[in-house]
Amino acid sequence: MTKTVKIGDRVIGGGNPILIQSMTNTKTEDVAATVAQIQALTAAGCDIIRCAVPTMEAAEALTEIKKQVTIPVVADIHFDYRLAIAAMEHGADKIRINPGNIGSVERVRAVVDAAKERNIPIRVGVNSGSLEKGLVEKYHGVTAEGIVESALDKVHLIEDMGYDNLVISIKSSDVMMCVKAHELIAKKTDHPLHVGITEAGTIISGNIKSAIGLGLILNQGIGDTIRVSLTGDPLEEIKSAKLILRTLGIRKGGIEVVSCPTCGRTRIDLIGLANQVENMVADIPLDIKVAVMGCVVNGPGEAKEADIGIAGGIGEGLIIKKGEVYKKVPEAELVDALRYELVHWNEN
Repeated sequence: MTKTVKIGDRVIGGGNPILIQSMTNTKTEDVAATVAQIQALTAAGCDIIRCAVPTMEAAEALTEIKKQVTIPVVADIHFDYRLAIAAMEHGADKIRINPGNIGSVERVRAVVDAAKERNIPIRVGVNSGSLEKGLVEKYHGVTAEGIVESALDKVHLIEDMGYDNLVISIKSSDVMMCVKAHELIAKKTDHPLHVGITEAGTIISGNIKSAIGLGLILNQGIGDTIRVSLTGDPLEEIKSAKLILRTLGIRKGGIEVVSCPTCGRTRIDLIGLANQVENMVADIPLDIKVAVMGCVVNGPGEAKEADIGIAGGIGEGLIIKKGEVYKKVPEAELVDALRYELVHWNEN
C-alpha cells in the first residue's frame, strides 16, 4: 500500500478513495476566469485542480484564486525554480515539477527547502517525451524501464535532500508503455501514484486511450489519483474520469445511463435523447441505472436491468420501471417526465 499524502484538505494514498484531477485551460493570471472554471469543475466532481504557473504574475494570482475556491490547487511549474517557490508562497497546496528541467541540484534544493518549510507535497512528473538522452541510449529508445528509472532517480534526489512528501507521475502517450511503466514502478516505491495517459488526444481518441490505459492500471490496484487528459473542455475530463471509476466498480454513486445503438426500428432522435438524458441526470444524486431505448418493440425488455427507462415511439414515449410499462407521455415531454420521476425517486 502507498503512503498517504495530504493535499490541502484532501488525502491520497494509503487506500483512500481515488481522487479526480483536472487542469484549468484559462490564463492563471486571469483570476475571474480561472476561479469560474475551477468552480464549474468542482460542481462536476473535480477533487483537485492544477493551474499552469508560467509567470510570476500567475504565481501571485494563486493568493486570490485560493480565497475563492474550495478544492486544493496544484501549481504546475516548468523550468523556473523561482516560480515554484513563489507559487508556494502564494498558497499552492502542492507543486508539480520535473526536477530534470528545473536546472541545477542547488535550484532543486531551493524548491525542496521551500516545500519542506511548509510541508507542501511535490509531484515529481516525468513524461516519456522528456526522457534524458542517457536513458534513451541505455534502453535503446524510449521505454517503460527508462521512464521508471528517470522518475526514481528524481525521487531519490529529493529524498536525499531529506524530503519524502512526494507523489509520482509517469506518463506516456503510448498506452501500453504507460501501463507497463506503472506495473514496474508500483513494485519499487510506496509513494502515491498520479495516473494518466498524457497527450491522449481529442474527446474520442483521448477517451478510448484513457479508458484502456487507466482501466488496465487501476484494475490492478495501482493508482491513487487520476487525470483524464483530453484536448477539449476540462469538464469532459471529469465526466470521463467518473465514468471510468464507476465502470471499474471503484467509485459508487451517480446515475448510470445506458442506451441502445440506433437501428432501422428507431422512431425517435435517440442520439439527441441519450445525450440530453446524460446531461440532465448529472446533478441528481442517485445510484441507479437509467435506460434510454429507441423503440417500443425491444425497449421494455432491454430496459429490464435498469431501474427506470424510457423508450421512444412515433410522437410519444414510454416510461418503463423494472421492465414494465409505467406510463405513456408525449415525445416532447419525455425527458421532463423522466426527470420528475428521478427527482421524486425516494418518495416511491
